[in-house]
Amino acid sequence: MTGYGEASQRRDDLSLAIELRAVNNRHLKVSLRAADPYHLLEAEVEKVVRRTVRRGTVQVHLRCDKQSSPQDFRINPVALRSYLGQIRGVAHELGLGEQPAAWLGAILDLPGVVPEAGSMAYALHDDWPLIEAVLEKALAQLQVMRQEEGRAMARELLSHRDVIAGHLERIRQRIPLVASSFRDRLLERVRTLLTDLDVRIDQSDIIKEVSIYAERSDIAEEVVRLASHLGQFQDFMNEPDSAGKKLDFLTQEMFREANTIGSKAADVDISRQVVEIKGTLEKIRELVQNVE
Repeated sequence: MTGYGEASQRRDDLSLAIELRAVNNRHLKVSLRAADPYHLLEAEVEKVVRRTVRRGTVQVHLRCDKQSSPQDFRINPVALRSYLGQIRGVAHELGLGEQPAAWLGAILDLPGVVPEAGSMAYALHDDWPLIEAVLEKALAQLQVMRQEEGRAMARELLSHRDVIAGHLERIRQRIPLVASSFRDRLLERVRTLLTDLDVRIDQSDIIKEVSIYAERSDIAEEVVRLASHLGQFQDFMNEPDSAGKKLDFLTQEMFREANTIGSKAADVDISRQVVEIKGTLEKIRELVQNVE
C-alpha cells in the first residue's frame, strides 16, 4: 500500500528531518538516502521499519544538520610523533639537519595523523536514539495514510467477493439442469441418427449414459469448496494480524476450484459464469499482493 509520512526534531547540536514514501510491492524493501556517515544506519533503519511495515517499497530520506564542535577536529598525536621521529632519524642519517616546521605540513597529510571526517566527526551511536524517535513518528504518520487506503481496498475486495458469490449461486442453480440437458441432447442426437434405420435403443442404455455423464460432470463438491473459500476470505480480512499472504494463498485455491468447475461441467452457461469468476479473481489477486 502507498503512503507518505514525515517528522522532524531539533536538539542543541543536531537538526533532523525524515521523509517516508511507500509504494506497492508484494515484499518489503527499504532504502535509505542520507549524507555520509548516516547512510551507514541503513540496517538499523530497516529494523525499525520492519516493526511496522511488512509489504511495500519504503524510501527513507534522512536529512541531518549537525553543528561542529572542537572535539570534531583532532590530530592523532601518536601517529604524528611516530612519523616525525622516523623522519628525523632518516634526516640525521642523510645529514639533512632538523627542519620539523618545514616537514609538519607534509606529515599532517600522512595516513592516520588527521582522522577522516566520516570516522570521527560524528558519533552515530549518540545520534541514533533521536533518529529512531523521529523515524517512529514518521512511520506513525505513514501508517495513518496506509490504513485509510487499506480500508478502501477492503471495501473493494469484499465487493469482488460478492460478485463471485453471485456467479457461484447461478452455477449452483444450474447444476440440476446439466444432466437433464445432456439427456435431452443425447436423445435428440440418437433420434436424428436413427431416423432412417429400423433400430431401437434400449431405454436403460440411455439412462446408463446419462448417469455416467452426470457422475463425470458433478461439480457440487467444487462449488461447496469455493463457497467455503469465499467465507474464509472475509474471516481472514477481519483478523487483527497480517492477512496478506493468507489472502494470496486463498485466492490461488479459488482459482483452482474455478478451473476444475469449468473443465468438469461441459455446460455453456456454467462456463460463462466461470469466466466471470476468474476475471474477478484476477482483480482480487492484484489487490491482495499489496495487502499486509
